[in-house]
Amino acid sequence: MDPQDWIDADTMAPIARDFGPFDLSEMLDSTGLDRAVVVQSSNSLEESIRLAKLDSPAIAGLVAWVDLEAEVGPQLDQIRKNAAVPVVGVRHLAHIDPDPQWMMREEINAGLTVLEREDLCFDLVVREWQLPQATRLAARHSGLRFVLDHLGGPPEPGRDGSSWASRLRELARQPNVVAKVSGLTSGLAPGSWRAADLAAQVTFALESFGPERLLYGSDWPLAELGGGAAPWKRAVEALLDGLSTAERARVFGGNAADVYSLP
Repeated sequence: MDPQDWIDADTMAPIARDFGPFDLSEMLDSTGLDRAVVVQSSNSLEESIRLAKLDSPAIAGLVAWVDLEAEVGPQLDQIRKNAAVPVVGVRHLAHIDPDPQWMMREEINAGLTVLEREDLCFDLVVREWQLPQATRLAARHSGLRFVLDHLGGPPEPGRDGSSWASRLRELARQPNVVAKVSGLTSGLAPGSWRAADLAAQVTFALESFGPERLLYGSDWPLAELGGGAAPWKRAVEALLDGLSTAERARVFGGNAADVYSLP
């Protein structure tokens, strides 16, 4: 595993180690899922090249990182060279970029246009206050599919979520945006939460995007910080219990297959 500057070995001990395909297969078995889309965890081309070479039937695709302010095509060629995993999207960790207005930079627009031409998605990992930027970006690139990770960072249970809700609703009005129900427990202490504590957030996301534009995401291995991927999966299942069988199938796999054009 490449060094991850954001991992604190003291406070994040459960994930302060290497994770490989075997660990991924174990997690999938524990949650009853077959395959996963692996997502970059650092703004590093080297990491994306390494992840693309992981040869495992459990990996359906890779959301990689490229420098959108540079020539995107050659970087994608580097990642795809000798790759075992198809690149299905690109993500930039905008929530920790030194430029808080990174999504508004004119320099990234050409790169996003290349992603659209390549039929790739762009994953949005943002803080709640950055949701208006994401809305403007999605409107500017209406032909590009955007995937909002972690529901845009809603506040923890019990805190005022009105600002997040209004901003998420605006983003959901962009038809080229889907949202991942993910990451809601990764910042909570194990045993400190129940599914009911997350009901308001998940219900609002469902009302805003509908079951046809929601994707389940494990946020693994970060999910281990909140008690594990299996408890999180069970919580989402409980919160979406009112959906039909077909709708649940969409959220737990079908939508991801469509959005990421999985083989």
